[in-house]
Amino acid sequence: MTIQSTAFRFGMAAVAACAFAATLPAAAQSASSRGDQATQSRSAAGKSDQAGKTSKGDQRMMRDIAQANLAEIETGKLAQEKASKDEVKQFGKTMVDDHTKALSELQEIASKKGVELPTEPDAKHKATATALKALSGDTFDKQYMSMAGLSDHKKTHEMLQKVQRNAADADLKAYAAKTLPVVHGHLTTAQGITGKK
Repeated sequence: MTIQSTAFRFGMAAVAACAFAATLPAAAQSASSRGDQATQSRSAAGKSDQAGKTSKGDQRMMRDIAQANLAEIETGKLAQEKASKDEVKQFGKTMVDDHTKALSELQEIASKKGVELPTEPDAKHKATATALKALSGDTFDKQYMSMAGLSDHKKTHEMLQKVQRNAADADLKAYAAKTLPVVHGHLTTAQGITGKK
């Protein structure tokens, strides 16, 4: 091997080493940039990650409870406007007050866990409200107390008992335990007004 070819090889190796070294800062910066983007992505998806930690069953239960609260608020407002008896009007007011508070507490829990709750009643409860809007006087009072007072509160009471038994989330269990006596009180009052169990 000649001195000239050896010098040429050393020269080429030096050029390659310089080229590699020149790419290091760019590669490091690119990796750093990717890391920053990943961090931002994780931060933006924080709510989604939290929702992922809440089981699908618990998320569904939260949404069902929210629907029950929304329905009671809407029909309670109707009762305040349309009921002919003072006790039915008062029952409607209590429904709006208590279920607004219950919904607000549930929204607080759901927000911490990144769970989105419905903001209006579902089709079934909307249909009930529409049917009630068409009624007036004593007929309204009887139908409202039968549907929103008795039937819906029985279902909500059973649902909260199920949540208390089956929910994996401790906050949701505690919410159900706290809300159950309120719903039981509503059911008892409705039974007293209608004379039905």
